Amino acid sequence: MRTPESRVAIIGGGPAGLMAAEVMSQAGIAVDLYDAMPSVGRKFLLAGVGGMNITHSEPFEPFVARYRERATALRPQLETFTPEQLREWIHGLGIDTFVGTSGRVFPKDMKAAPLLRAWLRRLRDAGVQIHTRHRWLGWHADGKLKLHSPDGDLSVRADAVLLALGGGSWARLGSDGAWVALLEQRGISIASLRPANCGFEVDAWSQHLLDKFAGAPLKTVSLALTGGAPRKGEFVVTAKGIEGSLVYALSAEIRQAIEQNGSATVTLDLLPDHAPERVLRSLAKPRGSQSMAKHLKRQLGLEGVKAGLLRELAPAEAFDDPQQLATAIKALPVRLLRTRPLDEAISSAGGVPFEALDEGLMLRQAPGVFCAGEMLDWEAPTGGYLLTACFASGRAAAVGMLRWLGIESSTKP
Repeated sequence: MRTPESRVAIIGGGPAGLMAAEVMSQAGIAVDLYDAMPSVGRKFLLAGVGGMNITHSEPFEPFVARYRERATALRPQLETFTPEQLREWIHGLGIDTFVGTSGRVFPKDMKAAPLLRAWLRRLRDAGVQIHTRHRWLGWHADGKLKLHSPDGDLSVRADAVLLALGGGSWARLGSDGAWVALLEQRGISIASLRPANCGFEVDAWSQHLLDKFAGAPLKTVSLALTGGAPRKGEFVVTAKGIEGSLVYALSAEIRQAIEQNGSATVTLDLLPDHAPERVLRSLAKPRGSQSMAKHLKRQLGLEGVKAGLLRELAPAEAFDDPQQLATAIKALPVRLLRTRPLDEAISSAGGVPFEALDEGLMLRQAPGVFCAGEMLDWEAPTGGYLLTACFASGRAAAVGMLRWLGIESSTKP
């Protein structure tokens, strides 16, 4: 049955599934792609709101290291579809890219929709059949796929199947994690899905802080987890805690610390560009009849949400001791108790362990069934790393499927 006339089914119309469909169709394979939503690429489009960050331009070795514990598992996929090759692929769709000041790579118009439209046009021209509003429900006893469509339940035969169902965040866009139970029914162990690139909750902010500063951004600050190196950036004070790009960069370490210890404490440097000595000298100057708030603003430019957090978290006695106050400004402890809910996270950690897959990303316990994308057990920070690994793993799974079918891939190494 493994012939060039073989038919494959791809479940999931995100970047990983669409990339696999392209590789398979280029090899002359008939591809049916199924997605539960009314249209494909919904989370991809949402990621493009405010600027489609497609990948990152940093050198390859530090790029791979961003995947932390899963860097070794993802390296073969990223080596055969590098960030630079991803950019070239985008250019082949007629979309120009550019590198921003942060090193992040964007389409020239910063939008995801034109890229997705051009890609879907290419796939349809190649014969890929896209079936929306088709939800995968597992397998029938005879091994056929069980799908629910607007016309009722379907039974679909496929010579190979790719599952590219996303993680567990953004259920309204299709990534609801419902696939976990279906694979566990087949005896496949799944690492529990957990929030990644997410916000965190504190015990409770005071009503004063909530009324004045909920939703306010802290710019040019640094955060460090106990024992870790500080990272500079910005984040937002929320009604429940903190979130934003700087928090996301540390989210994996913070979440792990909470899982191990029940809470995690990060230290906030409100003035990372000021040396501790400078802060102390400024605070030690006489303030006369000035209030402490005016003194902080005049001497250090410390006001607004920064001053509010300092008042919220520093001990009361620190405001009578310049040394204690300087220490608090440079290392203000913020105790975090839990992540925000999974469905609010940008992405999810956990999923199908690489140990359950062979080198072609086929499930060892389910021959002919492959997995790719965010449903694999890896995580990465924002900055283009998430999308790049989804593209690369979708391509790698397609190559594995072709090998399983006994068909040579035309995809360039």
